[in-house]
Amino acid sequence: MPPLHLGQSSVWPLLTESTDRYTNHFKPFQQRSTKLKVMFALKNKVQLIGNLGNAPDVRTIDSGRKLARFSVATNENYTNSQGQKIKETQWHNLVAWGKVAEIVEKYLIKGSEVVIEGKLISHSYTDKEGNKKYVTEVEVNELLMLGSKPKA
Repeated sequence: MPPLHLGQSSVWPLLTESTDRYTNHFKPFQQRSTKLKVMFALKNKVQLIGNLGNAPDVRTIDSGRKLARFSVATNENYTNSQGQKIKETQWHNLVAWGKVAEIVEKYLIKGSEVVIEGKLISHSYTDKEGNKKYVTEVEVNELLMLGSKPKA
C-alpha cells in the first residue's frame, strides 16, 4: 500500500466518523469495514511537520552505512479559556539510515522545514553511573523538504 500523505481525503473520515461502527473488535478481519482495515495498516506510523533544531549529526558506522540523528520541533497554536494565544513546542528526536541519512546530510541545516514519515522505536541503555535510561525516537523512512533551497 502506498504511504498516505497529509491532505489525502481518504484519511480524514477515519478521524471524524463515529467509533460506534467499530465496537465489535472480534469480527473476522475480512468482515470489518475497509476504513478499519486501513486503520490497522497504520500501526506505528508517525507524521511530523516541523523545523530542525540543530544541524544533523551524521556518522558512517562500521558497515559503511550512514546514520543521521537530528531533532525536529513541532508547534501547536491555540487560544486558552482566558483568550490568550498559546504556542506550545514539542521536540522529537529522529534517526535516519542509509539513503535518507545521505539526503539529510546533504540538504538539511538548522531551521530547515521538513515533513517526515516514520515509526516510533524505543530502546534502553545503561549510563556511566549504572542507571538504566529509556529512549524513544522516530525512525525516518520518508522525508520531504519544505521552504526554499538552502544557500550554499
